Amino acid sequence: MSHNFRKKILSTFTAIIVLLLSSPLVFAADIIPGGESYSKAIFAVGAMLAAGIAIGVGAVGAGLGIGTAASGACSAVGRNPGVQGKIMMTMLVGMAMSESIAIYALVVSLVLLYANPYMRYFLG
Repeated sequence: MSHNFRKKILSTFTAIIVLLLSSPLVFAADIIPGGESYSKAIFAVGAMLAAGIAIGVGAVGAGLGIGTAASGACSAVGRNPGVQGKIMMTMLVGMAMSESIAIYALVVSLVLLYANPYMRYFLG
């Protein structure tokens, strides 16, 4: 790889990271009316970051699980093509179970954003 291409990739990656880390602050700006403390904004930013991390980790886990299931199924069918139907059914059930982890992560992130149980302690 050339030096310029690496530099462009690094600057693009840095810009994306800065954008992702600063976007919760923009959304939290509506919470602070004039003269109030920053506890509401800090709580809102923390909830947004926690929701993003929850869905990110859940999606990575589901992707790894689905990839492992597909890899194992392809290897098994390659070794014994006669049992393709049984392997396919087992693979699909495993993929569905792995995908449910991403759905649970989505539910957790939505609860953190919209129905946070700790909101009453911080926001009054």
